[in-house]
Amino acid sequence: MKVSRSLTAVGSLALILSIVFTYKWMTSNQKIVSVKTSDITKEHTEPKNTTKKEPPLPEKPTQKKTNKPKKPVKKHIIKRRAKPVPHQLKFKTKKLKRIPAIPLLDVLKAKNQPRPGQSVFFHETTNFRRDEKIQLIQLTPREACAIESAALHNPRLTVFVLFAGATHRISSGDSLIKALSQYKNIRLRHLNVWNYAAGTPIEKWLKGGKLFKSKFLFPHVSDLLRYITLYKYGGFYLDLDVVVLKNLEKMPPNFTGAESNRSLACGVMKMSSTGLGHKLASQCLQDLQANYDANIWGSNGPGVITRVAKKQCSTDSIHKMITNPKRCKGFKVYDPKAFYAIHWLQWKDFFQPNRINITMKRISKSSVIHVWNKFSRGWKLKTKDNCAYTKVAKSHCPKTFAAAGKFF
Repeated sequence: MKVSRSLTAVGSLALILSIVFTYKWMTSNQKIVSVKTSDITKEHTEPKNTTKKEPPLPEKPTQKKTNKPKKPVKKHIIKRRAKPVPHQLKFKTKKLKRIPAIPLLDVLKAKNQPRPGQSVFFHETTNFRRDEKIQLIQLTPREACAIESAALHNPRLTVFVLFAGATHRISSGDSLIKALSQYKNIRLRHLNVWNYAAGTPIEKWLKGGKLFKSKFLFPHVSDLLRYITLYKYGGFYLDLDVVVLKNLEKMPPNFTGAESNRSLACGVMKMSSTGLGHKLASQCLQDLQANYDANIWGSNGPGVITRVAKKQCSTDSIHKMITNPKRCKGFKVYDPKAFYAIHWLQWKDFFQPNRINITMKRISKSSVIHVWNKFSRGWKLKTKDNCAYTKVAKSHCPKTFAAAGKFF
C-alpha cells in the first residue's frame, strides 16, 4: 500500500511537471509566432514605407525637370500675352482698311474761316474727353436734319458743325454724311476746347478745371462753347435738336427767344461779331464763370442768357422784354412762338399721330422748331410714321430723311 501511494504521488508530480512544461512550451511558441508575425508585418510595412519614401528620391530629378522648364513656361505666358497685341493691331488695321477715316480740319487752322456774323454754328459735344482721342463722327438722323435744314434755308450763310469729341469722319459709307455733303455751304470741323477758348474772357477759368466737376458734362461743355463761338465770330447759334423752317438772314443782329414767361432759352441765338453783340457775348462768358453750377442742368445755358438779358433790358420781367423791345436797347427777345411753340412739357406732340394737325397749326408761324432731344431722344420714330416731326422733316431736311433708313 505504501508502494502504491508513493507511485501515485510520483505520477501526479510527473503529470503536474508535464503540464507546466507544456504550458511553458506553448507560451514560448506564441512569442515566436508573434515575433515572426511582427517581422512579417514589418516586411510588409517597410516596402510600403519605401514606396512612400521613394517619391522623394525621384522628386529631386523631377524638381530639376520642373525647374528647367520653368523658363520656357514663362516664355509661353509671355507669348500668350504678347500674341493679343499684334492680333489687336491687325484687327485695328483691318477696321481702318475697311472703313477709311479722314481727319477733321481744325476750325482754327482751316483755310476757310467762319465769316464774322455770317455763319450758322452747331456744336456736337458727345464723347467729349479731357484728353483727346481719335473718335469718329456719330451723327443721328435728327442731328443731320437740323444741319441740313439750316443749310437748305440759308444758302448764303456757311453752316459750321464743330465737334468737340469727334476727330475723324468716315470717307465713305455713311449715308447721313453723304446727304450733308451735297450742300456746299456745310463745313464739318473739329475744335480743341482749350485752344478754342484761348484769348477769351473764360480762358483762365477753363484751365482751373471747374468745368469737369459737372454732373452734366456734355451739356455744360455745349453751354460754354456756344458763348465762346458767339464771342469769337458772332452769327447764329442753333441746337442740334431743331429744324429750321424759314430763312434767317433778315433777322435782327442780336436776339434770343423766350422759352416761357419765366426764362429765356439759348437754343436759337444770334449776336453780332462787334458792338453790342460782342459785348453781350463777353458778358455771357463772365456770367457763366461767376455763376457756374456743376449740379444744375440749365444754370449755365438758359440761366446765363436770362441773367444777362435782365441787366441789358433793366427788368426781371420776360413779358416786358418781349412786349417792349426798346427797353432792351438793340437786343431782341422773341415770343416763345418763334422757336419754342411746343413747350417741353408737350414734346410728345411732335411724335403722336393724333396731334399732327394741332401741332402743325401751332408751329405755322415759327422760324425754327425745337424737339427737345433731352426728353424725346428715346422715342423710336419710324420714317413711315405720320406725325408732325416726320412731316416737317420730309419738307425741310429731305435728303437726310431719305438717308435715315427705317428709323428717324
